[in-house]
Amino acid sequence: MSTNGTTPQQLESDIERQREELAATVNQLQAKVDVKARTQHKAAELKADIKDRATTATGKPRPDLTVAAVAALALVVGLVAWRRRR
Repeated sequence: MSTNGTTPQQLESDIERQREELAATVNQLQAKVDVKARTQHKAAELKADIKDRATTATGKPRPDLTVAAVAALALVVGLVAWRRRR
């Protein structure tokens, strides 16, 4: 037994616990500075979010967005045709 009332086993378990905490902290810091991985993760989240918003529950494109895309395409084609005639 040591002078402060702890046994060698208690000291070893405290050291092991502190090592685990330090390893977790190092891993968190490493993840924070890994810009490439954070960017890829954020891109995957955004892609999934866009897919969820653009499709119905069955996975088919939302009809309102399809109509809007066709209308926008028709507008662009109309503008190009109008500009060529002038």
